[in-house]
Amino acid sequence: MGEHGLAVWLGFTGLVVTLLVLDLGVLNRRSHVLSFKEATNWSLGLVAIALTFGMFLWWLEGSQSALEYYTGYLIELSLSVDNLFVFILIFNYFGVPSEAQPKVLKWGILGAIVMRFLMIGLGALLLERFEWIIYVFGGILFLTGLRMLFQKDQRIEPEKNPIVRLARRVLPFTNAYDGANFTCRTGTGRLLATPLVLVLLVVEWSDLVFAIDSIPAIFAVTRDPFLVYSSNIFAILGLRALFFVLAGMMDRFAYLKPGVALILVFVGTKMAVSAWLHVPILVSLAVILLTLGAAVGLSLVRTAREARA
Repeated sequence: MGEHGLAVWLGFTGLVVTLLVLDLGVLNRRSHVLSFKEATNWSLGLVAIALTFGMFLWWLEGSQSALEYYTGYLIELSLSVDNLFVFILIFNYFGVPSEAQPKVLKWGILGAIVMRFLMIGLGALLLERFEWIIYVFGGILFLTGLRMLFQKDQRIEPEKNPIVRLARRVLPFTNAYDGANFTCRTGTGRLLATPLVLVLLVVEWSDLVFAIDSIPAIFAVTRDPFLVYSSNIFAILGLRALFFVLAGMMDRFAYLKPGVALILVFVGTKMAVSAWLHVPILVSLAVILLTLGAAVGLSLVRTAREARA
């Protein structure tokens, strides 16, 4: 558990469970498409809680832990926003009804929390036992950043996904959606899976792929598993609401993906040269903030120019 004891982990877990119950069990007990106002208020509320948690870490452990947490949170948040582009492509590919999308996002995020916990534990164990793996992580991030930077079109090809293939072989499927249900019954009483099961599997698979990038990225900032996990979880918790905030205006952020790609290249390079060059956490935080700010600013300028034209 790193430098943090069981009480800290349990306390944070209690906070996460409380937020999940409030979001999914109280405010949104019945899955529905969030209005722009609802989604914006919940997103801003979660960001405020995440920032307050960083201030709590500053008070409890000092500036170093807090700055590492904030830097990791920014990295994870930017990667999570990029992940939303993929979610939209998946929903468009499968033609998912709007009323079914919140349910997929809910279960996808719950699965993502479990996966991140397991992968962070594995990453921390590998780094503890095999110091050289930091260079492997750095190389993966550097190449991923370059691929994102020069990749023109992002394609979703679920039929090539091994999980989708296996599901089609094992489960009987219906060709039509049944509202937001994962299963339905035929007139003879036979239980069938709806295409929504395939959508959820592809969403979970895409998050697993993103986790392979994001987990090494934050380990470049801090080796503390608690800071890695807490920054990850706060970024994921806001993903569902953020989807409904940004779903209708993703095309306005044309330079966000290149910005995220440059952040991955920077972080990968930082990991690769860590044995010879130490990059202070304040420098890392400044680079990430400036890159994200420039990406969003240039995107908005381009959108305004296109609107005038």
